[in-house]
Amino acid sequence: MNHSHFFATLSRMKLIYRWPLMRNVQQENISEHSLQVAMVAHALALISNKKFGTQLNAEKIALMAMFHDATEILTGDLPTPVKYQNNAIATEYKKIEKLAEKQLLSLLPEEFIEDYQPLLDSEFQDKEYEKVVKAADTLCAYIKCLEEIAAGNNEFVPAKRRLDEMLQQRMTPAVQYFMDVFIPSFSLALDDISIGQIKANE
Repeated sequence: MNHSHFFATLSRMKLIYRWPLMRNVQQENISEHSLQVAMVAHALALISNKKFGTQLNAEKIALMAMFHDATEILTGDLPTPVKYQNNAIATEYKKIEKLAEKQLLSLLPEEFIEDYQPLLDSEFQDKEYEKVVKAADTLCAYIKCLEEIAAGNNEFVPAKRRLDEMLQQRMTPAVQYFMDVFIPSFSLALDDISIGQIKANE
């Protein structure tokens, strides 16, 4: 039986750090980020279904989110201001991402490639579900900014402004609900969250 390097490669997600050009109070790797995006994407799908009458597959969306940054094992995390500095850089980086998708899939035993294509290859992904994952990704970057600013790191203030604009572009009723209900807590200290929960349960 031939060996596959697929999961050994994926395990290196924890070695790729986000926000590489910025000072971080708490560093964040793409493994941690991907778990949070999966949780938020799953929640967005549930909110959309329960509150706004859609029929999204929340589990499939969560799986897509788990793998959404996997190619960065091969490409690294290119900062957004660099990635989209001009059309030429953005176009070339898309080509690099596509090559990375193919490279990751090639590490799988052949009989499993079809199963992982909807998770790793953008050509095979459900476009509606992809929008939910991108909204969740933006929300998680926004949350990171809130946490860094709350810790006194004002280097994330411009990033928060940029992400405010991105969230407006990706706004849906589910995203607005998530922001109204869940986002305010991210600016609180742990004691404030705990006290609030105790009061809510009294």
